[in-house]
Amino acid sequence: MKVNLGTLTIASPAFEHGERIPDHHTMAGESASPALSWSGVPEGTVSFALLAHDPDAPMVGGFTHWILWDIPADVTSLEENDQRFTSAVNAMGTPGWFPPAPPPGHGDHFYYFHLFALSGTPELDPGVDADTFLAAIEDLVIEQARLVGVYSSG
Repeated sequence: MKVNLGTLTIASPAFEHGERIPDHHTMAGESASPALSWSGVPEGTVSFALLAHDPDAPMVGGFTHWILWDIPADVTSLEENDQRFTSAVNAMGTPGWFPPAPPPGHGDHFYYFHLFALSGTPELDPGVDADTFLAAIEDLVIEQARLVGVYSSG
């Protein structure tokens, strides 16, 4: 998979890169998925995909919070709680966003929001997991960008 951090950028109005994710987007608040926007779309982009992952979770491989794909190339943002696009299952086995909820006293967790510009649209069933998703997009990735948020529970 290409990891070309070129012109594509991703941001959120809810938090800055490397800063704390507000409680509103976590289990301690309203559990709302954060709004996201991106720019610098590389030439040849047919669609986008998104993976939100916490590698610090105390489980093998971390915890996948969100997988979206089939986002058309002319879309450059997601609204809070956006449900317009195909969603795979998170690490809890449910579709859509699963909010941060690290174990109390476990320290800071880093949440990586990976945006992938793809040269096609993967043919996937909505029930796929993160490994299947990543394998399916591997040869389609033109460029990726990431936004990192930090969160810890009490």
